[in-house]
Amino acid sequence: MDVNLNGKVALVTGVGPNIGSGLALMLGKYGAKVACNDVRPEVAQATVERLERNGVEAMSIPGDVANEEEVKAYVQRVVDEWGRIDILINCAGIDGGASVLEFEGERWTRQIMVNLSGNFFNTKWVARHMVEQEIKGSIICIISTAGWQGRANSVGYCSSKGGIIQFVRASAMDLAPYGIRINSFTPTATQVDNPDILRAREAAGVRGPMGFPPLPGQSPRENAGGQPVEEFRTGGTADFVAMSPLGELPTPTDYGHVVAWMCSDYARLVTGTDWGVDAGALAKYWPYVPPAEKRGPLPLIKMDVSE
Repeated sequence: MDVNLNGKVALVTGVGPNIGSGLALMLGKYGAKVACNDVRPEVAQATVERLERNGVEAMSIPGDVANEEEVKAYVQRVVDEWGRIDILINCAGIDGGASVLEFEGERWTRQIMVNLSGNFFNTKWVARHMVEQEIKGSIICIISTAGWQGRANSVGYCSSKGGIIQFVRASAMDLAPYGIRINSFTPTATQVDNPDILRAREAAGVRGPMGFPPLPGQSPRENAGGQPVEEFRTGGTADFVAMSPLGELPTPTDYGHVVAWMCSDYARLVTGTDWGVDAGALAKYWPYVPPAEKRGPLPLIKMDVSE
């Protein structure tokens, strides 16, 4: 089976610096042109440069996914320049947060707007374009294992990601008559494989499979990379690697192989569903502690030639 996205145009929101950038790269490596969105122009441009190093045609379309007028503008820019949009990946999101006892209303509203309303605004305006041009496209909304489970000190994140599950199901019914498919994809705690981040981690002395240096003005609690063992204000710890049944955390490259298939014509009747790559995390019975010694998965099929 030769999965390819040749001739297709993809729009990926929230392209930096880990999952979003990785998905954008993988869609490009499978043949798509990729429009890279982020609220931070320099982050969108960094992903464009990563894609171009890999021979992928890409463009930067910065903008706030929580602002409907900005969404309309950057969607139209892609259509004006490349003529169409076949694929939308709703990846933009704000991780972290606080307990229901202390989460400020302003931060709650911003997190819900970016994580949930951002999916709505982008889906609405990209899907309208697809309908107008009779494009039977594919839309993917990125959830999280935290959308399916309760995570301490993350009431806004869990609520917004859980809301996407029903958004996808309802939207699938609205878009099915036009041949447009919408699904969700569930990643989990994610191992970094972006060479730019790996170099920055090494320079900053960051250890562990996930963490990466925070951006200027960003506190460690807001760092989407996190650490393999995180202390929560409610007490307790989270050891992602030890609790992984397969003994290894997935990378954005692992996600990208599956997402590319979901966006391909092979998945023509797949809509309203969730797909995931989590090394068995959600399937695991909650008190079960996997054995320390694991054989692990097959080697990763890498796609980034700039590593």
